[in-house]
Amino acid sequence: MSRLYPIVCVLICIVACKPKTPSQYIQEDELVDILVDYHQSRAMGQMNGSYDEQTYNRALYWSAVLEKYDITQEQFDSSLTYYYGRADKFVHIYRKVYDRLEEQNTLLGASEGEIGKFAALQADGDTANIWPGRTSHLMMPMPPYDRFEFVIEGDTTFYEGDTFLMQFMADFTYQSGVKDGMLYLAVDYSDTTIVRQNRFTYTGLCQIQVDYPKVGLPQRIKGFFYLSGAHDRSTTLRLLFIDNIQLIRFHKKYEKPAPVQTDSLSRDSVTERPINENVNIRDTVESRSKVLSVTGGTSPN
Repeated sequence: MSRLYPIVCVLICIVACKPKTPSQYIQEDELVDILVDYHQSRAMGQMNGSYDEQTYNRALYWSAVLEKYDITQEQFDSSLTYYYGRADKFVHIYRKVYDRLEEQNTLLGASEGEIGKFAALQADGDTANIWPGRTSHLMMPMPPYDRFEFVIEGDTTFYEGDTFLMQFMADFTYQSGVKDGMLYLAVDYSDTTIVRQNRFTYTGLCQIQVDYPKVGLPQRIKGFFYLSGAHDRSTTLRLLFIDNIQLIRFHKKYEKPAPVQTDSLSRDSVTERPINENVNIRDTVESRSKVLSVTGGTSPN
């Protein structure tokens, strides 16, 4: 027991000395709850309507969230700034936010709007969502949080003629600074690689598409998200939250050839007509020539 006593004392000191969040800032557990509602309110606000209507709806829904938790916008902003200066802790908080958002999205089913068209797809259909990882990701303009890479190896569900659509919802939370995000997407084939890029600077739906290049079978899909601004060392709050990431694979539709239309004057049709044995072929030709009247022309015939 005497040997264990010093160890116990050290552990107690470590726990007691663990830094805590100052009381003027929102505590971690409550901040997780608020951030979940924050991102859901913004997603709901931008589902429908014009840009001005979406901006109004986001502000309206967010006002309801502030009232729900009895906090002010200043308290929320100052708390985000506090955690933003402690990136490791902030990322840990957002991992909990990811889990909650994905759980709630599963319970609520597919979301509305363009992003919701493929939300319930599985990976084995002609049109399938093959994104394998988390559907949400937090980015900050500082290494290593300014870059998010992914690789998807091809398998037996990849066919020649496949096309791919990648889409996601981007949500910028910036106190100041230039918003500048980028998605790089590449599809490897046996003898070529098709590359597409999309730079986005706005909150809303972002899409990028790779069409079939008519060469070979897709073997691998790779790419990355990137948030520029790492050269700016200021502590100004700059966040990019990516949500509802989807990678849709479309199998090429092969159309069946149109049925051949049988000519009404084909040989088979003629042979099937009943023949009048009393009519001479020569008489028939002569009778036809009589009904062909010539109404003009200079031919001597």
